[in-house]
Amino acid sequence: METWKFLYTPDLTPAMNMALDEKLMEWHREKRIPPVLRFYTWSPAGLSVGYFQKTLNKVSEEGVNKHKVDIVRRLTGGRAVLHDNELTYSIIVDERHPGIPKTVKEACLVLSKGLMKGYSILGIKAEYAMPEKRMNESSAVCFEESSWYELTVEGKKAAGSAQVRQKGILLQHGSIPIRTDEEKLFDMFIYPNEKVKQRSKKSFHNKAVSIEEALSERVTVQHVHDAFLQGFREGLDVTFESLNLAKKDWEEVEYLAETKYMSEEWNFKR
Repeated sequence: METWKFLYTPDLTPAMNMALDEKLMEWHREKRIPPVLRFYTWSPAGLSVGYFQKTLNKVSEEGVNKHKVDIVRRLTGGRAVLHDNELTYSIIVDERHPGIPKTVKEACLVLSKGLMKGYSILGIKAEYAMPEKRMNESSAVCFEESSWYELTVEGKKAAGSAQVRQKGILLQHGSIPIRTDEEKLFDMFIYPNEKVKQRSKKSFHNKAVSIEEALSERVTVQHVHDAFLQGFREGLDVTFESLNLAKKDWEEVEYLAETKYMSEEWNFKR
């Protein structure tokens, strides 16, 4: 059985979280580390926007400031995600790895098996999304629609994932919502009027579900962490060893966070 590294980094800033994902890709490309599964949380909460997503007249500066949320642009595509009460995961692996399909869609299926197992361990029956219609491109909110092989529970989107491949290395990361603050989420975006905002909020409520909603009970981040770590162990058919980062590694991450992921040029370039 293959051994991968596992890294848990709770309560990093949004800029540090995105910088660490990018550095892990770089270190794996340089063969300094094997494939990595990483779990993380955010402090403060972050609004991550997709690589190609526009922020002008889409993201509400008033709402972001009101809730003290940091905006950060991801390396991956897709739409905006509010990372607040959730566990986030990332997988970094060489795209030539024998277990990784060549197409993005099929690779998503393979890498999402760990998510499926994690929900099962929590006692939640999840299914793979297989959209039949074109996604609503006008919406800025990620969890309003499911894409191929993302996880759904009773038809509602439960986990969102995005993937990018750069210089031979695949990064897939995604959000596993534990509970959702819909008021806060919809304050993040600009709407033509209050009526449209409320209609969008109602649509979201009918299309997305958190772990606590699915279970009808409160859960801790640690409980979710343990379930999904076991889920990925089974889903990827690997064992995990802890990845310990040196002081120099953290300095590299901090430098990238400061020079790229905290810069207006990167975060608001569109």
